[in-house]
Amino acid sequence: MSRPAGASVPGARAGRRERARITHERSFTERYRSAIVGVAAIAGVAIIAIFVFASASASAYACTKEWSPEPTTSPAAGATQALGYVQPDMGKTHVGVGTKVTYTYCPPASSAHINQSAAGPIQPRLYGPDDSTIPEGWVHNLEHGAMVIVYRGRDGDPGITSAGQAALKSLFDSFPVSPVCGIAPGTIQGPVITRFDQMATPYAAIVWDRVLPLDTLDTAQIVTFWQQWGERTNPEPACSPPSAAPSEAPSAAPIASPTPAPSAAPSAAPSTGSGAPSPS
Repeated sequence: MSRPAGASVPGARAGRRERARITHERSFTERYRSAIVGVAAIAGVAIIAIFVFASASASAYACTKEWSPEPTTSPAAGATQALGYVQPDMGKTHVGVGTKVTYTYCPPASSAHINQSAAGPIQPRLYGPDDSTIPEGWVHNLEHGAMVIVYRGRDGDPGITSAGQAALKSLFDSFPVSPVCGIAPGTIQGPVITRFDQMATPYAAIVWDRVLPLDTLDTAQIVTFWQQWGERTNPEPACSPPSAAPSEAPSAAPIASPTPAPSAAPSAAPSTGSGAPSPS
């Protein structure tokens, strides 16, 4: 039996419907494109936020050990007590801002430091517990003969209290001129007073290569230490010529020890310069 002209075959119609269904069926990606794009955007923002937070919270420096010198014997009868301890020199390399330095000893009395305006040396003043300073900055002050006084900020430490901050401010305000060059406080010679938590005692006074650990803020000891060693051990002198190092052997026992003692004198006085050098 013949079909009228133009009549379609049932099988052909079914095939066309199947082809049309296959042609218009969307893939998973097509169906959920908006959701996939949204999830990817959120994930990207989260990854960036994590990276930024990790970068901001990462320590700008590291310490191999908290430096604690060995007790020594008493000085000879009649000898003047030479305060503080010689800390092994860790060099004086310049590093760029953002470079993380690992210090063999903390608090450091030498080592790598920043050489860039406002970043190192830093402005001598009292920095509060929440101020941001790093040793890469203030070690450069030490290189030029400054004193740095650090206070620890662990639970129970007095330096971070209101009374402790007032005592530190009083010390800064009454700090004497430098012992060799006669430079007034508040200049590159210091003092820098700042928080530093990675140390064995609540306080420490530091000049280049020498540290005076302190269990209390003993201002008389700090000033005597400054008069004995300020501008005498640093590799870059601020005036010419610096006076000779004290004849007494350095390295007395810690302030808490009843038997302070001397050790070998520091290395030769810094080379002669003319005038106050620019930071380097």
